[in-house]
Amino acid sequence: MHCRVAQRLADRQTGATLSLVPELPDIEVYLHCLRPRVGGATLQRVRLASSFVLRTVEPPVAEAEGREVVRLRRLGKRIVISLEGDLHLVLHLMIAGRLRWGEAGLTIPRRLGLLAFDFSRGSLLLTEAGSKKRASLHVVRGEAGLQEHDPGGLEVLEASLDELRDAMTRANHTLKRALTDPRVLSGIGNAYSDEILHHARLSPFKQTAKLPDDEWRRLHASIREVLTRWTERLKAEVGDGFPGKVTAFREDFAVHGRYRMPCPECGAPVQRIVYAQKNDANYCARCQTGGRLLADRSLSRLLKKDWPRTLEELE
Repeated sequence: MHCRVAQRLADRQTGATLSLVPELPDIEVYLHCLRPRVGGATLQRVRLASSFVLRTVEPPVAEAEGREVVRLRRLGKRIVISLEGDLHLVLHLMIAGRLRWGEAGLTIPRRLGLLAFDFSRGSLLLTEAGSKKRASLHVVRGEAGLQEHDPGGLEVLEASLDELRDAMTRANHTLKRALTDPRVLSGIGNAYSDEILHHARLSPFKQTAKLPDDEWRRLHASIREVLTRWTERLKAEVGDGFPGKVTAFREDFAVHGRYRMPCPECGAPVQRIVYAQKNDANYCARCQTGGRLLADRSLSRLLKKDWPRTLEELE
């Protein structure tokens, strides 16, 4: 492959934007750490540093004050803090929203801080990096109001093989898209979909309608293995503390965020392509696509016949 073409390929792939959205393992760890801190505690006050973060007006947020926390749960990639009186606080961290725990009355950071929940045992802060503020708080009443925020995806750790196959084949999509669509499956995003597909040895762009039975079994097992393993690992890392750094980039990931680095299974360089504007897929060509390199449409048009088809041509 010519050096000029190789450089254009590297420039395109290096410039990809990777997702930072907290996914199922990250949200479960947040909940694991919040339950002993706020479960049964009283929400004394809600302090808003940004009016934009509150997306509902009825019921008013002040109505949540003075109520006891009765349950914490995950709704897709959202955190739900349920209060007595069937009132619910729905937090969506989006891309850069993060939670911090500290002593009661903890100061909200001026630049990053969005809000603080002051509980009888301490304060929970919501912060968000970046200029675009996407994180949100909704205050809703009743289970019916709560369900309006549920994208409807299948809870994958509770699903049987048949339930998984049924959910993912209602429409024919690529495995990558079906795994990350919150209306299809709950809690999986860009990072863990890459890890699941690598573990299952499946191409991210294989069509769900074309998956044979043995590959469905591998995918089902890999979803459970990857999500459970990383959830337990993250819990162990946090211990009795509180998550200080929630990121989609982990040194021990097999492929996500590891473009050009060696695959831990076979040593081949991890590949990455960009699709649908800012979405990307990270994969090992040797383990997942039979050595074939995948190309997005614009990159294929850019390189035309110079596009390498295999790892050998790339080298």
